[in-house]
Amino acid sequence: MAKFESKSFNPQAFGAYVERIPQLKKNELVKSKALRGNAEIRNAFSSQTGTAYAILPMYGLLDGDVLNYDGQTDIIATDTTTYERGVVVVGRAKAWIETDFAEDITAGAGFMDSVAQQVAEYFDEVDQNTLLAILEGIYSMTGTENEEFVKEHTYDITKEGDGIVEPATLNKAIQKAGGDNKNKFTLAIMHSEVATNLENLNLLAYLKQTDAMGIQRDLTLATWNGRSVIIDDGMPVTEGDDGKSVYTTYILGQGAFDYENIGAKVPYEMGRNPAVKGGQDTLYVRQRKCFAPFGISYLKKNQETLSPTDQELKDGQNWCLVNDGGEEPKYINHKSIPIARIISKGRL
Repeated sequence: MAKFESKSFNPQAFGAYVERIPQLKKNELVKSKALRGNAEIRNAFSSQTGTAYAILPMYGLLDGDVLNYDGQTDIIATDTTTYERGVVVVGRAKAWIETDFAEDITAGAGFMDSVAQQVAEYFDEVDQNTLLAILEGIYSMTGTENEEFVKEHTYDITKEGDGIVEPATLNKAIQKAGGDNKNKFTLAIMHSEVATNLENLNLLAYLKQTDAMGIQRDLTLATWNGRSVIIDDGMPVTEGDDGKSVYTTYILGQGAFDYENIGAKVPYEMGRNPAVKGGQDTLYVRQRKCFAPFGISYLKKNQETLSPTDQELKDGQNWCLVNDGGEEPKYINHKSIPIARIISKGRL
């Protein structure tokens, strides 16, 4: 049986294997433009100082009242507001021994292909957990302006009728959050229970894939009112006052998150311990990525090390609406932030 051989392991080639594997959730986020690259973030974290946290300027939009051009009224200039936005790099690592993967190899399959696929899928889930932790964190923010965002970007229907999603739910949620910017919302991530309710109303259309054998199957990707949908039972589920499950569906828009894969000095490497079981190889994987929600600043108020844990990302004290840092802060307009959530019930 094929085995890891640390003496011949090529980390660059293996990295290419991993990058080649389709990561459906991340690809859908990228396709919807909910994740977008940010050169300023990449430059901040690619310097030789090796920084893990940065405060970047975020320029405000032109504002102020227009003046009457009548030959008598003075034209008075106003300046634009420069906001401050904190961003952080999230580092994650994992290691597996060779025998964990060896059991999963099927006849005729390439060993490295199989390992790379598992690594890609594993970190696809890791990245989604990071995103969910950040979303929980920003919806746990406190303070007048922050709580205004939380209120207006939440559409809770648990006490409306049967509390289940209906044809107008999505449109009402994004209008409440974004007003006339509602068309920026492009993707929803929901639990399968919510998806089932939409299916029963014929509101959900699944995307299909045809495999190498010509067999067509449904993917866990769909559309709802023209918006892409990712179905994942990792979405938040709580218990309501009536004892029934309550589900959170997140809706993201174009540029909801700036995303950069900052990278690690050695993302993949092999280690060999000749003393264990007569000789054992271990694969080590490291990654450093930045997921920065638009219009929301990471404050690093409660973070013990250079990389925040998921629990620290969930802490509302670590997040705040972007502002100018003044004594009486001027905050970004929350309607420009393309992030919203729907809270609904499951079955009747």
